[in-house]
Amino acid sequence: MALSWCLGAALALVCGSLWPQVHSGVAPENEVPLRPTTWLPEGKITSVTLPKGRTRRLYFTLKKKAPGMSVTVNPCDLPIEWTLTARTLKDKPLKNLQWSTKKSMPEVWWRGPGTEEKIHSNTGNTVESYSGPTYPSASIYILRLRSKQQNTRATVYLHEGLGPSGIFPLLPADPQVHTLGVGMTSVTLSWAPSASITSLPHTQTSYEYCVLVNSQENYPSLCAAQKSMRKEKDQKQEKKDRRSRVTVWPILKEWWWQQWDTYPESPQSPPASLTDEYEDLQCVCQGTESVCTVSELLPETQYYFDVFVVDRLNGTSMAYKGTLARTHEEARPAITALREGELRWVTFQDRGFSSEQFFSFRPRGWQQSGLLTLQSCGEGEKVKVTVSSKGQVLTSQAAGRELAHIWLQGSTSYLIHLEREGTAMDHTSAVTDPSLPEGLTASVKMQTSSAYHRRGVPSLPSTLQIKSFNRLRGCSSVTLAWMGTEERSLYCVYRRKLGSHEAEAGGASALTAPCLGPESRSDTERVLCKYFQELNPRRAVTTAVIGGLEPGMAYVFDVYLMRRWGIPIKYTSKMVKTRKEC
Repeated sequence: MALSWCLGAALALVCGSLWPQVHSGVAPENEVPLRPTTWLPEGKITSVTLPKGRTRRLYFTLKKKAPGMSVTVNPCDLPIEWTLTARTLKDKPLKNLQWSTKKSMPEVWWRGPGTEEKIHSNTGNTVESYSGPTYPSASIYILRLRSKQQNTRATVYLHEGLGPSGIFPLLPADPQVHTLGVGMTSVTLSWAPSASITSLPHTQTSYEYCVLVNSQENYPSLCAAQKSMRKEKDQKQEKKDRRSRVTVWPILKEWWWQQWDTYPESPQSPPASLTDEYEDLQCVCQGTESVCTVSELLPETQYYFDVFVVDRLNGTSMAYKGTLARTHEEARPAITALREGELRWVTFQDRGFSSEQFFSFRPRGWQQSGLLTLQSCGEGEKVKVTVSSKGQVLTSQAAGRELAHIWLQGSTSYLIHLEREGTAMDHTSAVTDPSLPEGLTASVKMQTSSAYHRRGVPSLPSTLQIKSFNRLRGCSSVTLAWMGTEERSLYCVYRRKLGSHEAEAGGASALTAPCLGPESRSDTERVLCKYFQELNPRRAVTTAVIGGLEPGMAYVFDVYLMRRWGIPIKYTSKMVKTRKEC
C-alpha cells in the first residue's frame, strides 16, 4: 500500500511539471465566457438588440491623432443603462499564448492585465450624447448597454473629431411643444423651428417635421411611435385571425421568434430605411412649418402630441418634448323636466332637419313605471322619439299624426329626445295648423304620467271612425255611434256649427285638426260626457243622440276618449247635416 501511494504521487508530480504554465493563469474557475466580437464602426448608425437583463458590449478604437470623439445612444422606447469606458493594457497580449478555447481579440484584451476608467454613463429613454477628448493611453473603448425591463432596441453612432457629427437633426434651445389653442374638435400647436430646417436652402427638402397624435402617451422617439403603431396594427390583425380557423403557423411563428431571441442580433446590420417606415407613419402635419392645427378630434378627450424633426437623407430623427391637451366638451342641450300628468306642447321653431329637444321624467311609485304619449300636430311632420336611461337607449320610434304610446318601466329616470323629421319647409310657405295654439307652424303634443297599478299600454278602440245613421237623422237631432274599449272610460262629445262657406267646402279645415283636444275647446261646444265599458271588444259599440240642433245646418262632431293616463284620444271628426224638413 505504501509503495502504491508513493508511485501515484510521483506520477502526479511528473504530469504537473509537463503541463504548460499558461494554464495556471487560465484555470477553469477563472474562465470568462466567450463574448461575441462587436466592433462599433465610425460614421455609421449601428442598431443593437438588447435582451432583458443582458449586457451588450461594443468595442472600438480611435486613430492616434484623433482630437476628440462623440458617442450618441438613442433608445427606442424603454429606459436603458449605458456606460462608456476606456481600457488601458499594461502589456500587449502575446500572440503565442495557448488558450483552451478560441478567443476573440477584444476578449484577449479584456483578459489581459490593465486598468479601466469610466468616461460617461447615463440612464433613460431619450437620446444622449457624449462629446469629449480622446484618451491617448487607452488601448480600447468599451460601450456597455443594458435593459432591465424587457427586450428593446437602441441605435449607436460613433463620430471621430470635434464638433457635431451632422448626422442628427438639431433641436432648438427650447424643444417644448406649445399649445396655442384648444377647441371642441381641434388643437393648434407651435414649436421653435429647428436650425437644420431654417439653415437649409429652399431647394433642399431632406429635413421636415412630423406631428403625431394619440390618446395614450407621449413618445420619446420616432422608433417608439413606430413600435406602438405596429403593436396596434398587430392587435387588430390578431383579432381578425381569431375569427378564422386555427392553423399551425402561429405556433411555428411563435417558436421561431423565441429561438431567434436566444441568439444575439448582429449590430453591424444597417437599420431599416427610415424613408420606408416614415411613409407608414400617420403624420397629421408634415412639412417645414412650425405651426400645426390638428382637427377631427373627439370632444372632451385627452390627446398627446409629439413633434419630430426628421432627416430623410440620413435616416435619423430627433424628438421635441411632447405636450398634451384635452378638447372642450360638446355643448350640452338644455333638458326640461316634465311634471306628472302635464300636457305639453313641444314647439320646433327651426324648420331645418336638426331641430331637437330633450326632456326628463321621473315616475312616481315603487314600480317605476309610466306612460309616454305623443302625437305630431304639424302637416306632414314626423318626430323621432328616443327614450334612454343611464346612457342606454331603451326604445326609438317615429311619431306621426297617429297617437303613439311608449311604456316606461324599470328605471328611476328617463331621458326623452325629440328630433324633428320630414321635409323641411320654408317659413313663408308653412301652413298654420288650426289645432296649434297661438298659430305655431310645427308642434308635438306630449304627456307623461306614472302608472301605479298598470302593467302595460292601455287598450285602444279598434277604429276611431264615427258613424252617423241617415235613417235616424232628423231636423233637430242626429244619432252617432263609435267603438269603445273593454276598460271603463269617459267619452265626451263636442259639436261645432259650420257656416255656409265651410259647409260647402266640406268642413276641411275642421276635419284636419288631429291635435284639437278638449283643453282647446269651449265648454259651450261640449254636448255630453258618458262612461262606457264592454268586456267583449267586438261588441264595444256605444251610441249617443245629439239634440237641440237647427234644421238644415251642418255640424262637425268630435268624440274624445278621456283617459286617466295619457293624452285624450280624438276620434276622426264627423260632419253631419240636419234635415231641412221633417
